[in-house]
Amino acid sequence: MLFRAKSASEAAQTSGPTGPRRWRRNSVGALVAVLALGFGSASVAGAHGVSARPVTSQNMAAASHIVGVGEDHSKRFNSTFRQGNVAVNGGTLHYYLGGSGPVLVLLHGWPETSWIWHNVAPDLAKTHTVVAFDLPGLGKSSIPTSGYDADTTARRIHDGVHALGFSNISILAHDVGALVAYPYALDFPSEVNRMAVMEAPLNGFGLEQAYGLSFHFLLNAAPKPIPENIIDNGDVSTYLGMLFNGAHHPEAIDQQVYFNAYSSPANRETGYNYYRAYTTNAAFNVAHAANKITLPVMAMGAQYVFGPAVAASFSQVASDVRQVVVPDSGHFIPEENPTFLTQCSNLFFGPAGVTPPAGLEGCGA
Repeated sequence: MLFRAKSASEAAQTSGPTGPRRWRRNSVGALVAVLALGFGSASVAGAHGVSARPVTSQNMAAASHIVGVGEDHSKRFNSTFRQGNVAVNGGTLHYYLGGSGPVLVLLHGWPETSWIWHNVAPDLAKTHTVVAFDLPGLGKSSIPTSGYDADTTARRIHDGVHALGFSNISILAHDVGALVAYPYALDFPSEVNRMAVMEAPLNGFGLEQAYGLSFHFLLNAAPKPIPENIIDNGDVSTYLGMLFNGAHHPEAIDQQVYFNAYSSPANRETGYNYYRAYTTNAAFNVAHAANKITLPVMAMGAQYVFGPAVAASFSQVASDVRQVVVPDSGHFIPEENPTFLTQCSNLFFGPAGVTPPAGLEGCGA
């Protein structure tokens, strides 16, 4: 899920030798076309509604422990956000919480933490109660001894939501977080109003077709201790940096934050365990696909990665899928194009009946 894909028009204009990054762009462009043709188009319809209990004050600690020395904090999670930990089955979840209004839960992917939302969360919190969790075992959440499949992870997130005093929510999710969002909506249909998923076709419905495009899929999923022994502490910036530098805007990504977050062998193993659970996820998704979720799903793919393939995949398990292709972005949309994501999310999670402006047509509630 960490590539740059080249559009058809760009590919037609390219000739001569190509480097590794350009190869990834062409390959994923082909994958997107295959998935989109194979799955067909998504449907459009839907309604909107959400409620939440008031947020009580939580202790706020300085966020400097997860940002690089000398970085500018002005554009990041601001002083309106609090952070803390809640007990769930198997450990604790770390979260950032801010704002007021309908509850919007943010779920990140690999190899990131909840910090990927630092540029969008403050704006979303102007109209929503925003809760950004670190997935179990990542960031500052505790490390469970087992249960890294998407369904078990969704139930742990659900525990965290209820521990904070909420029930009805909407979900904005990226990468592995998008894989978790689906079983959450499936398991708790009366508690999820709508969800937006980014840059992840589902296991069992398209993601497997990306495995040949980057070695990281099968390396991460290899049995213990293969990746654990291959990637040492000193290799983290090389390995993760290779993936981040394949983005369309690598300069926009807080790479050092994530190098620090995965500097622990235990956190790296947690990341691998999420990949090792992909076959379990696929079996779960295929088994439940006939019982399609009915809430509105905004499926977002980056222009230079999965594009329409995310909507094509989710249309296999959901009856109301709206396709959005995020312009000028690679895989890490919340950092590569936070302006578009914020504008689009405010429309999709906002009041019904608002006509989206040009360029945001697929984002309406």
